[in-house]
Amino acid sequence: MLRVLGGLVIFTLTFSQAGWAASDRIALVMGMARYETLPGLDNTANDARAMANTLETIGFDVTLAVDASGAEITQLLDDFAFRSEVADLALVYFAGHGIEVQGENFLIPVDAQVQSNRDVQRQSVSLKQLLAAVDRARKMRIVILDSCRDNPLGDGIDPVQSTIAQITTEQTARGGGGGLAAADPDRGTMVAFAAKDGQVALDGSGKNSPFAMALMDKMVEPGLEISLMFRQVRDSVLRQTGNLQEPHTYGSLTGIPFYLAGAADGQPQLSNKATEAWAAIRPDQEDQLLALADLGDTRSMLGLAYMRLNPNEGRFDPAAAVSFLQRAADAGSPEAQFELAKLYERGTGVEPDAEKALSLYRAAADQNFADAINDLGFLHYQGGLGLPADSQKALRFFERAADLRHPQAQFNFAALIDDGLIPSKGPEESAFYLYAALRSGSADVLNLLSERPNMFTPETRRALQVKLREKAFYAGAIDGDFGPGTQRGIRRAYGIEE
Repeated sequence: MLRVLGGLVIFTLTFSQAGWAASDRIALVMGMARYETLPGLDNTANDARAMANTLETIGFDVTLAVDASGAEITQLLDDFAFRSEVADLALVYFAGHGIEVQGENFLIPVDAQVQSNRDVQRQSVSLKQLLAAVDRARKMRIVILDSCRDNPLGDGIDPVQSTIAQITTEQTARGGGGGLAAADPDRGTMVAFAAKDGQVALDGSGKNSPFAMALMDKMVEPGLEISLMFRQVRDSVLRQTGNLQEPHTYGSLTGIPFYLAGAADGQPQLSNKATEAWAAIRPDQEDQLLALADLGDTRSMLGLAYMRLNPNEGRFDPAAAVSFLQRAADAGSPEAQFELAKLYERGTGVEPDAEKALSLYRAAADQNFADAINDLGFLHYQGGLGLPADSQKALRFFERAADLRHPQAQFNFAALIDDGLIPSKGPEESAFYLYAALRSGSADVLNLLSERPNMFTPETRRALQVKLREKAFYAGAIDGDFGPGTQRGIRRAYGIEE
């Protein structure tokens, strides 16, 4: 629909996904076994090859690297990061030596010549680099580390003389006591450790590690929601290892349920609308969500709330939804704060309360929840919820949401710049945000740039052509004419291969 702010037309986009985009699921799988200066690992290469095969069977486009050098891993991550911008889901799996140095996690390539912690920091790949490689995937980002171990070195200790400790089950551990440091990824990103921070991961007495076996067993099950899948992996590994190893996940996934292996037979494909998507969850999984909610899991509370906000379902119960959302909001979930704010604004399940709604929007925005920041921009522009109209404050919210990669805000902020409403920015900045909105995967942005490019000034159109040429999507003239060549470049930037 269109939202009109004064004389400016702002588009509220629906973010539909074109069915013919580039590979929507991509994975980079790495297994390090034959180390030059550290003890070799028996199963990591086996785990990587088996994981790659498993991911391919459920529709992933997989890149496999076994015993890669540091330079090779860096190049693989750079290439993967670019590809992930047009993927719905980007997943990185690493099996090998991984250690924590000064609170940061490092994954060690096979050619690292490490004799101290400093060598590890200089020659290894950090978890931050793996997170950056998946960071711009459109819907979900997953990093899986089957490499939870302590630092066997200590500054100045020859790693060849150090040993990998043995676990009392007589299974070799992928490290000694200590493990990796806890992770704190951005919203929409999950980091899964084979063992909880401070614990170690077992290499296993068979051909694969306990974690890899459990993960491969569960990820191919259709209709198994991803957060429940990792919970079942955890339970399986605990059983296999006699409670010596407990996998753990870090991060906060979005409120849309996700199935790695797709929907089960007879189960409708998931919708991008949370209330419809959660309604498709099987009854047995709803019971699991209720159990997890009782343990304080806020995503389970969100899912249960969304189920009760679907008016087409027999479970429709807005008051119960408010209760679930309030529990999650009180526990600090920004998505729950945002959804609860909307209910207070509309008076759904509760009495309308503008002050409460505004407080919740601000609480979510304080946690950099982009949807809340974008909505606060509209509220400030229009003077909603009792706020005085303040266009300058609104523009700051729009810019902040755009910089957090909110597709609607990116497109709208580009339009605001193009209309000359932000004197400090010009065509290059407008093109920057347009390109970012295009790469985010909104079919609406693709359609507008394809069908109505003249809504933007010639200067902005030329700047966008420059941006497309910089990224090797376009090789034609910089003339502002969005003819066949530019249109082809726009589609390629979106992720449509021609």
